[in-house]
Amino acid sequence: MSRGSKDAYTAKQKRRAKHIEQSYEQRGVPPQEAKRIGWATENKLSGGGLKGKARH
Repeated sequence: MSRGSKDAYTAKQKRRAKHIEQSYEQRGVPPQEAKRIGWATENKLSGGGLKGKARH
């Protein structure tokens, strides 16, 4: 998987990251920064892409 690919994420994880991104954009954060924060937050909450991996 190449760096930055979101293929390993579940639909729920992608949806949650998008909602976080939209929330930051509404607060006036630039779109690229909001996207970065959204995925960083999702990674912190869920431990990263988990599709096909067992949770530890």
